[in-house]
Amino acid sequence: MLLAIWRPRLRGRTRAELGLAALFGAVLAGMNLSFYHAIERIPLGVGVTIEFVGPLTVAVLGSRRRLDLLWVVLALGGILALLHGDTHSLNRLGVALALVAGALWGFYIVINARLGRAFADGSGLALAMCVATVLALPVGVAEAGARLISPHVLLLGAAVGMLSSAIPYSLELEALRRISTGVFGVLMSLEPAMAALAGFVVIGQSLGARELLGIGLVVVASFGASLATRAGSARRASERALTESQ
Repeated sequence: MLLAIWRPRLRGRTRAELGLAALFGAVLAGMNLSFYHAIERIPLGVGVTIEFVGPLTVAVLGSRRRLDLLWVVLALGGILALLHGDTHSLNRLGVALALVAGALWGFYIVINARLGRAFADGSGLALAMCVATVLALPVGVAEAGARLISPHVLLLGAAVGMLSSAIPYSLELEALRRISTGVFGVLMSLEPAMAALAGFVVIGQSLGARELLGIGLVVVASFGASLATRAGSARRASERALTESQ
């Protein structure tokens, strides 16, 4: 789908730009493979919470003011509140894979921001997805074999590919053109909160007081980070205008 939309061309691109797209593709492949193998061994909510260490680290490193750290702390508190169930008997390999996925998620944010500056459109993402496909396909073939070509699996895989990769990655690429990686890391805390809400709406999973508190903290953190970004952009714009007038 991304190839059909953007029709990326290799000709005219520098080696550095193509290398960046290839690196991003490798990160995408590693991030997805490690995450899906993690949630095969540990609960989904636990896996997402552990994986969030990546965006949270980016948010901390991207903080420039004490107020920024407040949003990070609120987001962390919300994520911990959403973490439920017995965590003492977790599969160690699953936890390790979730941590790997989280580390790669952090790299994903940073490299995605650079990719957005190197490519004016979504062609860089399309190239990266091709690299990710080449790297991930052998693992799928080794684990699933001929089952990969069954109509049911192909349709389900296409739906998951669009909803979990093509659409969100495209939106995140555009978001990182407009906001800092630190703010983006805080906003990513909405993901487990929305997962909890989706579980309640779609499959009837109950939400207790702790889960509702966690969602509330995440929403406040994301809202605060967004307002801080808007205020910072307005302040920088006014400073530029003042400098130009002088």
